Amino acid sequence: MVNKKVIIIGAGFAGLSAACFMAKAGWQVTVLEKHDIPGGRARQLKANGFTFDMGPSWYWMPDVFEHFFNSFGKKVSDYYALHRLNPSYRVYWENNETDIPADYNAFKQLFESIEPGSSVQLDKFLEEASYKYKVGINKLVYKPGQSLTEFLDWDLVTGILRLEVFNSIKTHVSKYFKHPSLKQLMEFPVLFLGALPEKTPALYSLMNYADIKGGTWYPEGGLYSIVEGMYKLAVELGVKFYFNSDVSEIVVENSAAEKVVTTTLNGKQTNTYEADVIIGGADYHHIETALLSKTYQSYTESYWNSRVMAPGCLIYYVGLNKKLTDIRHHSLFFDTSFEVHGKEIYETKEWPKDPLFYVSATSVTDNTVAPEGCENLFFLIPVAAGLANDSEELRERYFEMIVTRMEKRIGQNIMDSIIYKKTYAHSDFVNDYNAFKGNAYGLANTLMQTAVLKPACRSKKVKNLFYTGQLTVPGPGVPPSLISGEVVAKEVIKAFGN
Repeated sequence: MVNKKVIIIGAGFAGLSAACFMAKAGWQVTVLEKHDIPGGRARQLKANGFTFDMGPSWYWMPDVFEHFFNSFGKKVSDYYALHRLNPSYRVYWENNETDIPADYNAFKQLFESIEPGSSVQLDKFLEEASYKYKVGINKLVYKPGQSLTEFLDWDLVTGILRLEVFNSIKTHVSKYFKHPSLKQLMEFPVLFLGALPEKTPALYSLMNYADIKGGTWYPEGGLYSIVEGMYKLAVELGVKFYFNSDVSEIVVENSAAEKVVTTTLNGKQTNTYEADVIIGGADYHHIETALLSKTYQSYTESYWNSRVMAPGCLIYYVGLNKKLTDIRHHSLFFDTSFEVHGKEIYETKEWPKDPLFYVSATSVTDNTVAPEGCENLFFLIPVAAGLANDSEELRERYFEMIVTRMEKRIGQNIMDSIIYKKTYAHSDFVNDYNAFKGNAYGLANTLMQTAVLKPACRSKKVKNLFYTGQLTVPGPGVPPSLISGEVVAKEVIKAFGN
């Protein structure tokens, strides 16, 4: 019997995950990828002897990655080596800086030194966060969000109040901690990846558990090592990849997707692929509005425009011809107003006046990512999605602003040692990933955009079209993308069999 065929559009984390699970189920899997390498937003940039992860740079929730590889009888260590960072990261406050220790007892001592009594509160806070992590990851995140009946689970029903879905993370954190630095430390994961703390369900304190207990890790060679591992696994499972293949149309007949049309990036060659099922791992809005006729679109433009987006990004990939002293692998610059920048991202949606920013220096940990005696720096400013005019002039202005602040704090010159620099912003996300409103992370994790309230992982109009990735369940981030691929594969298999 001929195996059923599935086409997956996009070789990002979600697409790679879906490809592996579909191949394991015995399907013939074809992945069509616009770029010349896998990875999507997690692609790798190599230039002048420097190697940069272009997108994600934090490795949290190691158990999710282990679960993925275990599903195929493999281990993470079969594909890449992991190191736990200690300190996990450094935070630059307005008047001082703090290294966040990996050891929990040291972490408690740090809290106690900032706010007497807070170490006891931290134990209580993390006990709740641990419950949310275990129930949230095992019971909520792996749900396809197709029906409310999925959530008729005893642990979810009995634990609904403890999960604090209807309370905000801001209120929740304030219950335990009073010092502004501690509150910011506990709120930062949701500010960078979702929405304002007052708009994000307290359920997401599970991110604090992931940070403090799960730890911050680094895969040797960078996060692209995960992509390479997943790609290698997919090939081992028989998945076929076609790179430089930009999907231009999904041909639908009688409410069924019959084939996918691609063009090479130079537009000179057209190819057609037939399949029994199609999984869209590229930008959901783009697939709906650019690849399908209006008749077959599940959501209107007004629906998409009403969505609350997670931040966009201004990114800078920078190579220095010297090493910097006493810097950390990850640094968060919280030396300006948390509240003001948060509102500029989510409410007024304007270019920030004095932004928070993040710096990753992978060469502090890994001597393979920069030439000898050089430093590899990745700067990221979270900004509102959908902002226009990310001109070179604007990018330069923000670059000078944040580098000047960093130079002042570390007491070392950066600007005169730059030998490589590349910028990346909204228009690049649109051009490279067809990203809706130039989004970097997807939809914000608000209550009204959770589970069944997200864009569905199965088309409402095309019976054999499914979706995976950051604009559908479970949401933004690398671990959720791996989970998204597994969730959608199970839905396909449930509907169309092995």
